[in-house]
Amino acid sequence: MRRTAPVYATALLVLAAAVLLRWLLDPVMGDSLPLVTLFGAVAAAVWIGGYGPALLVAVVGYIACTYLFIPPRGQLGLETPETVVGFIAYLFTCSLIVGIGEALRIAQLRAKAQGELLRVTLGSIGDAVITTDNEGRVTYLNRVGESLTGWTHHEAIGHPLNDVFRIINEDTRQTVESPVARALREGAVVGLANHTLFVGKDGVERPIDDSAAPIMDERGVVSGCVLIFRDVSERRQGEKREAERLVSARFLASIVESSDDAIISKSLDGIIQSWNAAAERLFGYTSSEALGRHISLIIPPDRIAEEDHIIATLRAGTRIDHFETERLRKNGRPVLVSLTVSPIRDDKGHVVGASKIVRDISERKLAESERQKFVTLVENSTDFIGICDVNGMPIFVNRAGLRMVGLDSLDEARTVHVRDFFFPEDQPRIIDEFFPTVLEKGHGEVDVRFRHFKTGEARWMAYKVLTLDDDTGRTVAIATVSQDVTERRELEDNLRELAADLAEAARRKDEFLATLAHELRNPLAPLSNMLEILKRGTNQDASVRRGLDTMERQLEQLVRLVDDLLDLSRITHNRIELRKRHVELASVIRQAALAAQPLAEAARQTLDVNVPDEPIHLHADPVRLTQVFGNLLNNSCKYTPPGGAIRVTVHRDGDDAVVTISDTGIGIPADKLDMIFDMFTQVDRSREQSQGGLGIGLTLVKRLVEMHGGTVEAESAGEGHGSVFEIRLPALQEMADAATPAAGDTRRTSSTHRILVVDDNADSADSLAMLLELTGHEVYTAHDGHSAIASAEEHRPDVVLLDIGLPVLNGHEVCRTIRQQPWGKAMVLIALTGWGQDEDRRRSQEAGFDGHLVKPVDHPRLLELLASLTEPRTAH
Repeated sequence: MRRTAPVYATALLVLAAAVLLRWLLDPVMGDSLPLVTLFGAVAAAVWIGGYGPALLVAVVGYIACTYLFIPPRGQLGLETPETVVGFIAYLFTCSLIVGIGEALRIAQLRAKAQGELLRVTLGSIGDAVITTDNEGRVTYLNRVGESLTGWTHHEAIGHPLNDVFRIINEDTRQTVESPVARALREGAVVGLANHTLFVGKDGVERPIDDSAAPIMDERGVVSGCVLIFRDVSERRQGEKREAERLVSARFLASIVESSDDAIISKSLDGIIQSWNAAAERLFGYTSSEALGRHISLIIPPDRIAEEDHIIATLRAGTRIDHFETERLRKNGRPVLVSLTVSPIRDDKGHVVGASKIVRDISERKLAESERQKFVTLVENSTDFIGICDVNGMPIFVNRAGLRMVGLDSLDEARTVHVRDFFFPEDQPRIIDEFFPTVLEKGHGEVDVRFRHFKTGEARWMAYKVLTLDDDTGRTVAIATVSQDVTERRELEDNLRELAADLAEAARRKDEFLATLAHELRNPLAPLSNMLEILKRGTNQDASVRRGLDTMERQLEQLVRLVDDLLDLSRITHNRIELRKRHVELASVIRQAALAAQPLAEAARQTLDVNVPDEPIHLHADPVRLTQVFGNLLNNSCKYTPPGGAIRVTVHRDGDDAVVTISDTGIGIPADKLDMIFDMFTQVDRSREQSQGGLGIGLTLVKRLVEMHGGTVEAESAGEGHGSVFEIRLPALQEMADAATPAAGDTRRTSSTHRILVVDDNADSADSLAMLLELTGHEVYTAHDGHSAIASAEEHRPDVVLLDIGLPVLNGHEVCRTIRQQPWGKAMVLIALTGWGQDEDRRRSQEAGFDGHLVKPVDHPRLLELLASLTEPRTAH
């Protein structure tokens, strides 16, 4: 009622204003349109108070305007038809105005009520709400929005949204486009990307979750945008905590699954609830086999009572640590384990189950047992075993060590510094040199004397030391396991003396052999020279020629036998020298067979040689090959019983020449086949000794064959079944001129020279001079060092063949003197001597000789050397 009176009063005031306005316009309008201002008053009354005030204004207004403006003025009534029609039209018009106005007013009230409802709703919603117009300016901000943004509703109205609502990317810190802009641009609902932070007016950053939607009318026209966002800090924290719990749970699950210890959970009634991979490996049951079954599955029957004790302990809330016991595997085998059992509690703290960690301690128990054995071994060892700290103070010395140095107890040893274990004269070497090296390398070994603390006796020890490091790699102690080597040292001293004696004996033997070879070569030289001269003579009948050939072969064999005096040394030092030329294999085989024939005939053995008609040529040392085949034939003769057979066959196999020597002898045991070519190896020592020999024949055979690029192999079916030796040598391609002239070829050199022969053996000098004169050279002789220098200066020879062992002035001094003269610098000086060791050749080269030939001279080689003098010479 109190609200109605002001409404009617206001309506009457509006009516009074409308009547006053018509009265003011009356001078202009006169009698026309007397009710025109009433329609606005009726409309205003309807808008202000509804149809009640409007009817009041319409009725009172008509009365007032009829009395004031409708003629006859000053009267009321409907006296004329025009008045009635006007009144009806007025009522109709007012009815329309009232009806339309009332409808609009009701609609406006409803809209206002809805708007108020929306405002209240938005104000009470838990999310922040911001509305904007089409230009993105804020038109509304609810209370939550005020709280989050720091802006009040009135402050925010009209501001650009980006001022009120500023968002950035959590990772890049870059400003993010407002979702309102996108919603207005795209006309669709837009949400924020993840990791978006809202920055409030106070600078506080909050993670938010939001969405924006365009505001559209019925026709789909966008008139603005509404933005709804919320602070998700707690949710993010919750999600983070949940993620951390999930990671933690996964981490724990990973630990459980990857643990080397079996981890099992069970209820208080013993039902298995979890079973990790280590439990599967330890007990042999898979998870599916174990889950849901009673824990007695793995408990031996005689230990079931242990489970009752464990459960009782868990119910009391007590943890069981490192309980060592025995459990059963699926295959029934027992396993030693250590149990750690913890109670599992619910939210109220009640024990509802147990978590059990089971560790296999079988290896540890074994290690403990082995460690105890090791301790026993250390204490019972006869070696000195000790440990000291890095400062040199003993920590441990075993009983044997204490006895060795004369200490009564470990406590006594711990009062003695390590340096005192050694003699004073040895201490600097051990303490200042040896120990620093051990600390650097981590180990070391040295022979040193230990001092007996009571008797002062010295004991030689093989002092083996190593460092002991902690987990960080820092050296914390030094350990030793040392052996008493006093007897070994004494034996070594004896062996060194014996080795020195043997070395001296070997030196004297080599010196004797070299001297013997030199002395034998001196008489052989003139014999060889004169034989060569005789061969060059004319009018020789066949018997003389055969005799000379025989002499030549035997002389050459004798020369080689002199060389063989040094073969043992040469084999040992790999210094055998080959003198290769083109040879026909059959002739070498026949010569070796001819040399072995007497031995075969003496044992009534058959020696059969089968060579092909077509010759096979080799580039080889014929004497060495004769030695190879001779050794093999001699072996066959020695190891074949009387009346046996020896057979030699030769054939060509592709690029190889193959020589097979077989016999019907005692054979070779299977366990000796791989070693018969080793030095000093003999198949049957008693038989070998009865025949003589050093056991180097087959070793020499193998070396010589390999030096020719070939191979030798032995086969035997066993004892009593004979043996077969197969030699393969590289053969030459067959050519008409494959063979070179024989050593006795009388061809002259293509050029002649002035030659001085110097030798204190007149026969040797004269015979060599005669031989060289036969080949067209101009030859002079001298028999001592001084006459050699004088003759060289007088005759200025092209070549000097100079003996080394000259009286007064030896060959080396003569060579040096000639080389110092201007006329002697280009002269060719060749050492011609009985000394043929490597050291002899080195010394002659150092003295200035151009070559070194060993007596008796190899005439073809000497002639080739002289012929080569027409070529430019390279000085050493």
